[in-house]
Amino acid sequence: MTMIAADYEKTDMGTIQIAPEVIEIIAGMATIEVPGVAGMSGGFAGGIAELLGRKNMSKGVKVDVGQREAAIDVSIVIEFGTRIPEVASGVQQNVKHAIESMTGLSVVQVNVHIHDVIFKGADKVEEVEVTPTRVK
Repeated sequence: MTMIAADYEKTDMGTIQIAPEVIEIIAGMATIEVPGVAGMSGGFAGGIAELLGRKNMSKGVKVDVGQREAAIDVSIVIEFGTRIPEVASGVQQNVKHAIESMTGLSVVQVNVHIHDVIFKGADKVEEVEVTPTRVK
């Protein structure tokens, strides 16, 4: 991946470079702040979306960065019962704001890919296997 080094980032002291991985982390952090987002999705591995924790915020995020603009793709898992269009719109707005305010880049796209729905608060009831005894 290449480093970003635009003309406006050159100063009399040198240049300022922002690695694309930094933008991925900013986008990931901004995404999980949105209510209704259960986590980031690492994509489909064997047909099952992998839910990623807070350890690696750049997973589930893809960025295309130019000299002054960025396009972002985020893959998420949402909580059951939330309105998908509202969650996706919130992700778009939060990611755009975070990247533009922290890096000065203009965000031209934030594409949200919903890979799964997770059921929060639904406690799994463990089935206890009862084997009848033959002898008493």
